[in-house]
Amino acid sequence: MNSPKPFLGLLHGWGMNACVFDALVEALSDTCEVQTLTLPGHGGRDDLADNSLAGWARDLVGQLPAGATLLGWSLGGQLALRAALDYPQTVARLVLLASTPRFVAGPDWPHGIEARELDGFAGALCADPGATLLRFLSLQTRGVEGQKALLQSLRAALASTPAPTAAALDAGLTLLRETDLRAELGQVSQPVLVVHGGLDTLSPAAAGAHLAARLPTARLLELPRAGHAPHLSHPGLVVDALRAFCHA
Repeated sequence: MNSPKPFLGLLHGWGMNACVFDALVEALSDTCEVQTLTLPGHGGRDDLADNSLAGWARDLVGQLPAGATLLGWSLGGQLALRAALDYPQTVARLVLLASTPRFVAGPDWPHGIEARELDGFAGALCADPGATLLRFLSLQTRGVEGQKALLQSLRAALASTPAPTAAALDAGLTLLRETDLRAELGQVSQPVLVVHGGLDTLSPAAAGAHLAARLPTARLLELPRAGHAPHLSHPGLVVDALRAFCHA
């Protein structure tokens, strides 16, 4: 028998795992059928042979029922966008959490990180994967009130499941470096909720504003004091927005 509750899938970002959504699952399970999703090669999952964005999106929709609401955080948001474009019968509604159509800055895109910074992550990853992931976590909480507690939460989530495989981490960095979905935003027909932090240093607030402006049926919830993990720093506001969106 199908659940009378709307289905909500939660997809994490690069290097992390589904445990970062534990609080959302607990808060939303009374009104939504919530399922956490795991990227290939993360959280104990096997790697995929096809490490393209389309390949990871195909793997993702295989875990969803038709008519799902899909939330993607960071890199997970780019995958969610790809899935919404390629499989509109499966992905009916979309939530983009601290995501961006393009992570890397360029001459026509100032709203990203410098390519050399991402390349630095790639080099450091080979030398010391654990330290590189911890550095990435610190960037996610930079400048946010309660940074120490947020960083501890992210570290605890990271340590709660098997570490991502080297192949998955490398593939994810390649996706972050190469993905650019700006030209396709106008083709997304589903309702979209864009949730972004005003202090996000990895996906600047302007990237969230760009998404909300270019997606045909999107609305923006910008949290001025949040960074790259609004669901951890401002869980009440995010839960309220998700509940309203899923039941709209």
